[in-house]
Amino acid sequence: MAHALKIAAELAAKTKERHGLGEVAATDLPNQRILYNADREFWNRDAPEMGESKDITVDTANGPLALRLHRPKNAKSPSPVLIYLHGGGWIVGNLDTHARIMRLLAEKSGWCVLGVDYHLAPEAKFPVPQEDCLAAAQWVIDQGTQHGLDADRIALGGDSAGGNMSMATLLALRAQGQHHRVKAALLYYGSYGLRDSASRRLWGGAEDGLSPQDLAFFRTCLMNSPEEMSDLRFDILANPLNDLPPLYILDVAMDPLADDSVALAQAVQEAGGTVDYRRVEGVLHGFLHMSGHVDAAMTALTEGAAFLRHRAD
Repeated sequence: MAHALKIAAELAAKTKERHGLGEVAATDLPNQRILYNADREFWNRDAPEMGESKDITVDTANGPLALRLHRPKNAKSPSPVLIYLHGGGWIVGNLDTHARIMRLLAEKSGWCVLGVDYHLAPEAKFPVPQEDCLAAAQWVIDQGTQHGLDADRIALGGDSAGGNMSMATLLALRAQGQHHRVKAALLYYGSYGLRDSASRRLWGGAEDGLSPQDLAFFRTCLMNSPEEMSDLRFDILANPLNDLPPLYILDVAMDPLADDSVALAQAVQEAGGTVDYRRVEGVLHGFLHMSGHVDAAMTALTEGAAFLRHRAD
């Protein structure tokens, strides 16, 4: 991990030089997006080749929504499908920044993976991103068969903010009586509604971009008002958590969001659900991108893919 962090620092320095940037404040969103995209472009190198990757545009109440369907070479037809919701604090990220993660999950599981380019905050405020993710799931249910997808074998997954929205989408489908279609969820170091915890007091800083100030900035960008933090589409832990499919929940020991995953795992288990809970030591939030350099990242993706494979039937 130390070597990967050194590479990340060098990438940031080169990107700043190329764009004529000095120090970039955490709240300087246009330049933060430049740095984030350049960083992820490097980590996405050598992604597995797919049998097919195609872009799809869906009309929604919030305007056109871009999707990208990755079909691995070993996919069956109709194929189960993982709807993957990328992380980035609701303010950064896209279909390209998480391409390697999605392609590896597709290759290792044999499932198709559908990336969702939900509208980012602050341009799109809550609950637009959440509505986009539900619209993507509804598209799979309504039209997935036309694209070789099995609408009765769906999984939801994501990292960080994407973990939060995966759970929000799952709970929305439960409210619609559609949750029987969802066979699993992959939840990598997500945020699920805690506002304070031991891990939030102990961890988070410049190295992972999750200081208390950073987390507050993400919320300010997303929310129209502080009261929306209590909305059940954001505060996942405030929901009844019964009658859910098996969940794979992974957190990082040195992560301010770690206790969110612990709380979610315990709450689901207490409600009678099945949870495969994993904790990773010696890495930082966001490590999943670094699977070409950090063994723990490849292990986490391999384990997540195996979790999907076991629920394909």
